[in-house]
Amino acid sequence: MNIIHKHSVDTLGYNFVEPRFIPEGKDEYHLRNVQNRNGIEYRKLSAHEIEVLVRNRNTSDDWNKLLVSRAFNPELVKNCKFFGLVRIGMLEPYFLEFNNLRMPVGLYNSTIISCDFGNNVCIDNVNYLSHYIIGDDVMIVNTNELSCTAHAKFGNGVLKDGEDEKVRIWLELCNENGGRSVIPFNGMLPGDAFLWSKYREDDALLGKFKMFTEKKFDKQQGYYGKIGDRTVIKNCKIIKDVWIGSDAYLKGANKIKNVTINSDAARKSQVGEGCELVNGVVGFGCRIFYGVKAVRFLMASHSQLKYGARLINSYLGNNATISCCEVLNSLIFPAHEQHHNNSFLCAALIMGQSNIAAGATIGSNHNSRSPDGEIVAGRGFWPGLCVSLKHNSKFASFTIISKGDFPAEILIPIPFSLVSNDVAGDRLVVMPAYWFLYNMYALARNAWKYEDRDRRTEKIQLIEYDYLAPDTINEMFASLSLLESLPVHEDGSATVTGWENSSRETLLLKVPQAIAVFRELIRYYGVRTIMRHCKEGKYASFDALKKSLSAKISRANWLNIGGQLIREEAVAELKRDIKSGKLDSWEQVHQSYQQQGDAYPQDKRNHAYTALLEILGISPRQFTAEKFKTLVQEAVLTETWMTKGICDSRAKDYTNPFRQMVYDTNAEMNKVLGKLEDNSFIQDQFARLDQFKKLARSVIKITGAGE
Repeated sequence: MNIIHKHSVDTLGYNFVEPRFIPEGKDEYHLRNVQNRNGIEYRKLSAHEIEVLVRNRNTSDDWNKLLVSRAFNPELVKNCKFFGLVRIGMLEPYFLEFNNLRMPVGLYNSTIISCDFGNNVCIDNVNYLSHYIIGDDVMIVNTNELSCTAHAKFGNGVLKDGEDEKVRIWLELCNENGGRSVIPFNGMLPGDAFLWSKYREDDALLGKFKMFTEKKFDKQQGYYGKIGDRTVIKNCKIIKDVWIGSDAYLKGANKIKNVTINSDAARKSQVGEGCELVNGVVGFGCRIFYGVKAVRFLMASHSQLKYGARLINSYLGNNATISCCEVLNSLIFPAHEQHHNNSFLCAALIMGQSNIAAGATIGSNHNSRSPDGEIVAGRGFWPGLCVSLKHNSKFASFTIISKGDFPAEILIPIPFSLVSNDVAGDRLVVMPAYWFLYNMYALARNAWKYEDRDRRTEKIQLIEYDYLAPDTINEMFASLSLLESLPVHEDGSATVTGWENSSRETLLLKVPQAIAVFRELIRYYGVRTIMRHCKEGKYASFDALKKSLSAKISRANWLNIGGQLIREEAVAELKRDIKSGKLDSWEQVHQSYQQQGDAYPQDKRNHAYTALLEILGISPRQFTAEKFKTLVQEAVLTETWMTKGICDSRAKDYTNPFRQMVYDTNAEMNKVLGKLEDNSFIQDQFARLDQFKKLARSVIKITGAGE
C-alpha cells in the first residue's frame, strides 16, 4: 500500500530541512541565503501590491513571506499559488524571445513553493516549482515538476548528513561486477576515472580518492536547486534535484533527476525531446537529444548523446559522440565515436580516438561463468561492421578489426594492425602496419579531425592525438622484438600462438614490410621531433642543438592516463604523492596533470632522441651533424611517401570500378564526391609536406651540415 502522509496546509513550503540537520543558531534558509548571490534587495509587499495580486487570482499562505525587489510589477503575476518564503526580482513589461519561443516577463499559472527568482524571469504553466534559486532572464514554460529535496546531491556520489552508505551512487566502470567502481563527482576528468578504476590493489590510494571526493562537497542538508541566467526550459515533465548552469536549453525532456548540467555562455549545454537522465553529471557544452536514456553516468565536456543512445554506468570522455546504441559499464577516453544503430559496448576500457561501427558487439560475457569480463583497447581502436568480440580481449593502439564473429578471446600486441577472422582457413589473420601500407588517408585524417574538434576551453589534461607518439613508438619497439624473432615464410607470412584463446593458429601477413615500416617510422618520429625542437629553440649550431638533447639510459615507459600520455615513473610518483598527503585534493591532482602537460614536450623529445639512438644502434657520440643531415633527408622521403599514401588511398575511391559503377559519368561522380584535387584535407597535407621540406632545409643549414 502507498503510504500517504497528511500535514497541515500551513506547513507547505516550510520545514525543508529536518530540525536535527539544522546547525545551532541557523534556520532552514541559511544555505539558501548563501547560494543566492544575485544581489537583489528584497522587500515586503505594499498593501496596493497585495490587492493587485489578489485581483489577478494569486494566492499565498502568508503575503508577508512573499518578498519582492524595488522594481516589482504585480500586474505581471497572475493565477499563481505561493507557499513558503518566495522572493521575486525585477519584473518589467517586456517579452523574452528564444528560438521563436516568445513569453511575457512575469509569473503565470504556476504553483511556487519556497523559491528565489532573479530579474525578468518568464514562468508560465509550471505545475509544481519547489525549492529552486532561479537566475535572471530565465524562461520556464509547460513543465510538470521542477523540484529539489533537502538531500539533493546533483549527481555527485556523496552522502548527506544522516544518510546510509547504501544510497551512495557509484559508477561501475570497465567491469559489470562492480570491482572497478568509482564515485562520480562534478569535474571528474578521464584521468581521474582511469586512476581510480585501474589500481584496485592499492587500498591506500583508493581511500585517498574517496576522501578527495567527499572533501569537495558539504554534507549539510538544505541546498536548493539552481538554474543559471538565461537558461530556457520548455515542455519538460519531471526535473528533480538538478543543478543547471547558465544558458542551458532543456526542451521536451521526460525526466531529469539527481543530475548536474554544466553550462555557461561560452559552452552551452542542451537536453532535448524524450530524454531521461538519472544520477549523473553533464559537462560543459554537451548535447543530449532525441530519446536518450542515461543512468549512473558522467559526460565530460563537449560530448554528445543522441538518437536513442543508452549510457549506463559509464564515463564518456570529452569530444565524444554516442548515438543509436547501448553502452554499459565502460570508461571511454576523449575523442570517441559510436554513432550507428545496434552497436553494443560493454565492460570496456576504450582509450580514445576510437570509432565503433554499426552492428558491433564489443564485450560478450557468454563465455564466462559470471559477468566479470573486460575489453581493453588502446587509442585508435576501430572495430568494423558487425564485429563481435568476447571478454577478455586486449588490443594495441590503432587496431582495426574487419567484419566477423570472432569466436574466442583475443590478444593483439602489435599496433596499427588489421585483424580478420578467416572462417574458411579456420584461423585468425593479422596484418601489422596495415594503416601505413593501405589506409594512410583515414589514419592521418582522423588524427587531424580529433585535434580540430577538441572544443575544450579548459585543457587541464593535454591530450595526444598524433598517431606517432611515445606510446605507439614503444609498442613498435616491442613489435619489432617479436616480429624479428619469427621464422618468416617465403610469402612474407609467419605464424604465432597465444594471440587467441583457441587451438587455431594466428597468421601474420607482410611481416618484412611491417618490420621495415616500423623501423622507418621510429626513425622518422625521432628526427621529426628533433627538427621541430631545432626550429623552436632557434639553435645556431648542431653542437648547441645536441647539447639541448638528453639521451636517457633507456626509453621511458608511458601510460595513457585518460588520453594524456604520462611517463610511468611520473604516474608512480603521482600515486606516492597522493598517498603521502603531498597532494591533498582532486584540484591538486589536476594541477599535477597540468604540470605533466607542461613537461610533455621535453619528455617527448627525450623519448624521441633515445628511441632514435636505439633504432639506429648508435651512441650519442655517434650522433653527428653528418648523420643528422642524412636522417633529415630520409625523413623528407618518409614524409613524402606518407603524403603520397594519403592521396593514393583516397584516390582508390575514384578509380575502383565498383565505386564508379553507380555514376554514369565522371562529371556526376565529381559532383557527388567532389573532385579529388579539390579535397581540402589532401591539399593541407601537400602544404604540410612543403612546410616539412622547408623545415628540413633550414635545419640542415642551421646545423652546419651543408645542403
